[in-house]
Amino acid sequence: MIVALHGVEFFAYHGFYPEEQKLGSHFIVDIEVAFTPTGDINEDNLDNTVNYEQLYEIACDEMKRTKKLIETVAQDIMDNIINQYNFVDTVKLTIYKLNPLVGAKTGSSSVTLNYSK
Repeated sequence: MIVALHGVEFFAYHGFYPEEQKLGSHFIVDIEVAFTPTGDINEDNLDNTVNYEQLYEIACDEMKRTKKLIETVAQDIMDNIINQYNFVDTVKLTIYKLNPLVGAKTGSSSVTLNYSK
């Protein structure tokens, strides 16, 4: 089973350069979590699945913590997901930084992390 969030938008202050941490930038986060349900999905119980609202909260909390590298932010989000849901089989997480190069026409840069149990 897979639970995913796509295109979650954040404004945050990640960046290597001091002006990036001062001015901020727009980011998009995609999270995809595959798992074997811990119980019967037919029970209609949220405890038997991955709560996508909780995935959002984990990403939101980490996006608020300014880091120089989006690689670090992505790893922190992934670590929190794995700690919260120890039954996940795989996690794929991508963070896109929109318009990453000041003065250059660039759509986005991105970092993708994959976890497999």
